[in-house]
Amino acid sequence: MKESKAKHLLLITFTIIGSYLTIFIVYPYSYWTEYASWSVSRKATDILANVLFCGILVVLSLFIDRKLNKRIPWMVHPLKRLLIQVMFQVFGVLLLIICLGSLYAILELPVPKSSALDVRQSLYTIVLIILWPLIISTLNTGDYLLKNWKNAALKSAEFEIKAAQNKQLAAEIELQALKLQLDPHFVFNNLSVLSELILQDQQLGHEYTENFAKVYRYLLINAKKKLISLSEELKFLDAYLFLVKNRMGGGTTFRIDVDESRLELQIPPVTLQLFIENALKHNRTEEENPLVISIYTNDLYELVVSNNILPLIKKTESTGLGLENIMSRYALLGDRKPVVEKNDHTFTVKVPLIKYEYVKENIDSGR
Repeated sequence: MKESKAKHLLLITFTIIGSYLTIFIVYPYSYWTEYASWSVSRKATDILANVLFCGILVVLSLFIDRKLNKRIPWMVHPLKRLLIQVMFQVFGVLLLIICLGSLYAILELPVPKSSALDVRQSLYTIVLIILWPLIISTLNTGDYLLKNWKNAALKSAEFEIKAAQNKQLAAEIELQALKLQLDPHFVFNNLSVLSELILQDQQLGHEYTENFAKVYRYLLINAKKKLISLSEELKFLDAYLFLVKNRMGGGTTFRIDVDESRLELQIPPVTLQLFIENALKHNRTEEENPLVISIYTNDLYELVVSNNILPLIKKTESTGLGLENIMSRYALLGDRKPVVEKNDHTFTVKVPLIKYEYVKENIDSGR
């Protein structure tokens, strides 16, 4: 606002000085001789009228520029904009001259008697007056284009920085996903369970081997992908839960209630594994008081993973890498972010389900 007022004042001052230079060049010597003999009040009236004229001229020119910037931008139709702007500026200043002349006549404001100009001098005066709003418009347009260029340069720099940050973030996420794939505890625990099952029940051991292979194949193929359909993630979940149930016994209960209409929506792969591992890591699993993990969808197109809280006697230190991994992935995908809700009884995470078209649109637009 202060910058706009300063610009208005500078342009008005510039126009006032320019108007007097115009009068000095065009008007004859007799005009200035008679003007010098005027009283202070008459000179003040004339100066005030000129200041008013110049002020209105500047405001009118800037108003025309502002309106045309919205309707016919310079960057879209430069030639059309130039012709229309000149036409409006010329029409506006002619109308202003007529109004000022009428005001002088109505109020009977003083003019030097010897200031009568011939036709050529009158035309020169009108042409020079018309040039002033064009000069004002040129200065204002130059300022407008310079600001736009600066803003475009800043936005371009911001996009480059953001792209670099996103690239680094994506690399870190891929690295984290790779770590999850090659987690030695995950492999060791499942191989230990497998060796015991083979000794106790060969058929169950065979099924465990098949599901272990499905889980590992899914991790190797999909962990680096940005998104995967919810239906594919749930297929992976079936194999993963088979391993968990046989490893943890009856200490965990899973309740899955996913609306079929949401199955083609997408989420980052391995999301459910991260949430389930997080719940198993920070809670007790007892057959008489099982850990209940609920997985369901809601009306807000979110996948909800919730579990009751059964605090460990000896709490393990949380690194927060699992949740941080999911948060980082969603930061690259769009504006909607996962929501974590915790109270004394439950821990809940809500992750947005994403439409493929929305993600494709964001990728195509460079977001």
